[in-house]
Amino acid sequence: MSDSKKKLLDCVNYPSDIKNMSYEELDVLSEEIRELLIDTISKNGGHLASNLGVVELTIAMHKVFDTPKDQFVFDVGHQSYTHKILTGRKDRFSTIRQENGLSGYPKQAESEHDAFVAGHSSTSISVANGIAKAKSMLKDDGHVVAVIGDGALTGGLAYEGMNNAGRSGDRLIVILNDNEMSISKNVGGLAKYLSKIRSNPKYFRLKNNLEHFLRKIPLVGKGACRFLRHTKEIIKSAIYHTTFFEEFGFVYIGPVDGHDIQQLVRALRRAKRINKPVMVHVETTKGKGYEYAEKRPTEYHGVPKFDIDTGNPDVSSTDSFSSVFGDTLCELAQVDDRICAITAAMGEGTGLKNYAKAFKKRYFDVGIAEAHATAFAAGLASKGALPVFAVYSSFLQRAYDQLIHDCAIESEHVVFAIDRAGIVGDDGETHQGLFDVPFLSTVPGMTVYSPGNYDELKIALKKCLYVEKGPCALRYPRGSQPHYPTGFETNPSDEYTLVAENESDILLVTYGRIYTEAAEAVQKLRQEGKDVHLLKLNKILPLSSEVIDIVSGYNTVMFAEESYKTGSLSQIMADILLERGYNGRYISRTINGFVKQATVKSAIKTVGLDSTSIKNWIEINNFTEE
Repeated sequence: MSDSKKKLLDCVNYPSDIKNMSYEELDVLSEEIRELLIDTISKNGGHLASNLGVVELTIAMHKVFDTPKDQFVFDVGHQSYTHKILTGRKDRFSTIRQENGLSGYPKQAESEHDAFVAGHSSTSISVANGIAKAKSMLKDDGHVVAVIGDGALTGGLAYEGMNNAGRSGDRLIVILNDNEMSISKNVGGLAKYLSKIRSNPKYFRLKNNLEHFLRKIPLVGKGACRFLRHTKEIIKSAIYHTTFFEEFGFVYIGPVDGHDIQQLVRALRRAKRINKPVMVHVETTKGKGYEYAEKRPTEYHGVPKFDIDTGNPDVSSTDSFSSVFGDTLCELAQVDDRICAITAAMGEGTGLKNYAKAFKKRYFDVGIAEAHATAFAAGLASKGALPVFAVYSSFLQRAYDQLIHDCAIESEHVVFAIDRAGIVGDDGETHQGLFDVPFLSTVPGMTVYSPGNYDELKIALKKCLYVEKGPCALRYPRGSQPHYPTGFETNPSDEYTLVAENESDILLVTYGRIYTEAAEAVQKLRQEGKDVHLLKLNKILPLSSEVIDIVSGYNTVMFAEESYKTGSLSQIMADILLERGYNGRYISRTINGFVKQATVKSAIKTVGLDSTSIKNWIEINNFTEE
């Protein structure tokens, strides 16, 4: 990059700095921002393809609107990197997704230019509808702009939002960022409908060209344009019919080239003048400007650190809990044609890439629609199929009603493969999987396994499919398996493992990934001559009477758990012990509150669940002299 190009981005610190830039300068700025995005994400990891696709769109939004008076609601917020760069955070952009750095999502606490947090899909129109209504009630003449991807329109909440927003009469602009992609490729009727709009833009081209021509006619041009707007329904009916966005009450503008800033500015200014709900349909290319991301946008949606020149990710191992789950499911499906896999637009992320290729007729990507996926799975199960819904922990939160109503009441045998359970790291609060145990524990008849390594995962999956009845879940963390210390190995077929070398009245209970940290802590205590027994649970719900009998036999029970405190397994165990009349000492360490972005290792240490913290916790409560 030349020095002159470097200086242009150096001069941009706030949105006001781009207001008077020419379109040629804004094009240069776009390329500079792309280079900054690629360079930073290659070092930090993050959401690459989606951010590369909205650079020009974000610049155009800031050229036309004035934040924070006008407010932007991003859906999903991981496409807000350019917005952060333009709103006073450029100098800190190198810290994005890092501990104590910028969040990978909009956060009101981070900047007045961030209107609302957004880590889950399909929420923006509903949130923007509420903000716009509040502005109308409070006589605030600012605009609200929601940016939603075509993939997010597979989520039903988007239509609930449109249904109310379209008839609100408020200053609300919805920008449909149409890149023909969600995380996995778009599926279903909506994708076909948008394709139809893209492939037949005759009406929109005619209207734009005719309006441009009429405006040039002296004296009568503006009047003719007004007449054209009054007769647009006749023209549309003859040439294109209508769009279903207009049936919801939106004025429709588009499709617009999402990489032509001049076109974008013209369309957004037109939308701004209308002063009622408008849908601006923008076509973008996911991964724009980086060859590897353009060719493989799904793989470059969320990336670890990578080499810019080759595009190769910086990973030491290809194995992960997700991949082992996917491979095991393929092996089982090879001999059992009742098994089918369901994903909510996360096929690759949940390890189902190979399954999708091998079992096309038994693989169902329902789009970003977790509630539908759960009800759909219940329907499959009711007719004797063996459905496995692979879903991130934080996204399953969106299907809580279906877990109870559609799966539990009739005890439908649906298996939930809950990926990213526990702390996930850099994505922060919106993605940490800390609530699945609390909400699953409230579902009657729900069985839950929490494997801590690959062998336990494989056996737990088989048990969920062939041993357990009713709704069943196995939850496992992001990333690769930890290795258990010597002497702390488990039998993966057992529902629990008790490690007891010498006599002790102290028992430490845990499950899942934290078992490795707990085992290392107990190992260190043993080396100091301090005896503590360790109980690892594989099957965590329901708690068996045998496990409770073991726990009841100790004077001191300590429970370390990678879960939110309220509704945690440690609370459930405490209630059971209390009902049994247990009069020993019971202490638990869980997570109370949201966990910010950091590496998984650092976050686990912050919440006090690393081996050193657990060892100190045990010592303070048991081995400190009075």
